[in-house]
Amino acid sequence: MTEETFTSFAELSLASEITRVIDEIGYETPSPIQARSIPPLLDGRDLLGQAQTGTGKTAAFALPLLSRLDLSQRHPQILVLAPTRELALQVAEAMQTYARYLKGFHVLPVYGGQNMGQQLRQLERGAHVVVGTPGRIQDHLRRGTLKLDRLSAVVVDEADEMLKMGFIDDVEQILDHTPSTRQTALFSATMPNEVLKVARKHLRDPVEVRIQAKTSTVETITQRFWPVKGLAKLDALTRILEAEDIDAMLIFVRTKIATVELAEKLEARGFSSAALNGDMTQALREKAVERLKNGSLDIVVATDVAARGLDVQRISHVVNYDIPYDTESYVHRIGRTGRAGREGTAILFVAPRERRMLAAIEQATRQKIAPMKLPTRQDITERRVGLFKEQIAAAMQDRDLDFFEQLIDSCQQEFDSEPRKIAAALAYLLQQDRPLMPEDDGLDDIEPEKEARFNSGSRGSSDEGLRRYRIEVGRVHGVVPGHIVGAIANEANINSRDIGQIKISHDYSLVDLPENLSPATFRQLQKVWVCGQQLQLSLDAGGGHEFRHDKPPRRRPAGKPAENRKGKPARKSFSGGKRPPKKTR
Repeated sequence: MTEETFTSFAELSLASEITRVIDEIGYETPSPIQARSIPPLLDGRDLLGQAQTGTGKTAAFALPLLSRLDLSQRHPQILVLAPTRELALQVAEAMQTYARYLKGFHVLPVYGGQNMGQQLRQLERGAHVVVGTPGRIQDHLRRGTLKLDRLSAVVVDEADEMLKMGFIDDVEQILDHTPSTRQTALFSATMPNEVLKVARKHLRDPVEVRIQAKTSTVETITQRFWPVKGLAKLDALTRILEAEDIDAMLIFVRTKIATVELAEKLEARGFSSAALNGDMTQALREKAVERLKNGSLDIVVATDVAARGLDVQRISHVVNYDIPYDTESYVHRIGRTGRAGREGTAILFVAPRERRMLAAIEQATRQKIAPMKLPTRQDITERRVGLFKEQIAAAMQDRDLDFFEQLIDSCQQEFDSEPRKIAAALAYLLQQDRPLMPEDDGLDDIEPEKEARFNSGSRGSSDEGLRRYRIEVGRVHGVVPGHIVGAIANEANINSRDIGQIKISHDYSLVDLPENLSPATFRQLQKVWVCGQQLQLSLDAGGGHEFRHDKPPRRRPAGKPAENRKGKPARKSFSGGKRPPKKTR
């Protein structure tokens, strides 16, 4: 079958509970990677998929594999290996969403830096799907707390990233401890020889799917993004609505329910808004579009499906309140503005876990998307005051005010007060329902420089906020920066963009890490293994730190294995070492 065969997900024979969620989310037709991957995965075939981030590949493997689950069995049936904790969380959340109507379903993300006790308790309760980074999966295998002997399917996601971060050997070791009868899917944006070697060894007669990345130019649309902080999306949207010069706005959310909820919240804040979704009758949808066209409605909150084909020239802004699941949807969304050569503005809300999709969107649109600085409370106050003055000026020019002037004279005599004081009191009464000075919503505390780092993916430098540490692994051990970043990010719960400069020397390396490194994280990093070497993290000479060490960092002679307290060779952890875990029964 080819991607052109399918016009809807209903034709793909997915479980009814999964199809119900797809309809609610608003997926219209399968993306190319989904159309070509779902049928063979539903049939139990192995699959080798080449596709970029942002093509919808998470749904390409999650939807069919979830459809094949046996919910009566509480042991892990699906294992998804991801290179970073951010991606592991993203995949786990997507699976939880797709499985919302699978009764008793449980998915467990496991990654370094997360509380081990919590993971152990969740594993004891049972999980149908485990999504994890190689290092932490290896750790559980070594402890015997994760059993892979009854897996029905394994997914290796972003295999080329696994290779770059030094995890490909760990992936092979994990695959060696899964049943030979398992179904395997491997996805990678590129196919270097090392990845193909893994595929040839571990996949059985796989269906091969290659999706050519599409690029689209959106020249008439100015694109910006705001890095979401906590639960402040509605407050941020409100500021944008007040400060931007907007003719009409189209806001995209993921679900039909969200269109109604957000439209109602905006109405409550004084904005003319309405929902647009597939549950509405055709008459109601047409009425909302007509109101948007004639100017009696300024804001429409819509799902992707409901907004397809919407052509209203006065739409000056598109806001991606919820980031889309794939880049094609993003291009369709922002194409609702900038029509007929007119200029348009697209704003994207991006949570930290969604920055991979941001990078994919930049690649698809061939444009760098700049971070936006939200209007401040002072900006909003000045804007409201300016509009208030315009109303006063218009009233003085266009209205007969004789009666009201007599009223002011009467107040002045009765209260023995200056006209200025009376005017101030009237202004106060007039603006009570919509104060000229907005309440503090906490958004002004966001630091612009952090927004810029979020966009650029910068790992910082040895400047403010970072301190330099020494680790006992270097060029002689075959280490590259990606290995170090991967191990630290996944094992110590440190975001990769918060890791600064890395300088690799012959038998050691220097790395800049956040200066507020906790004692627990420091101790954990000392024990992490990379390229067969224990990091043995220590503060680089010349800097002060609150950590005290009675002895210098332990360094073993080249070629001599590490020893435990009893003088015997120490067992390695498996965040980057070569020692395989014990076979599970």
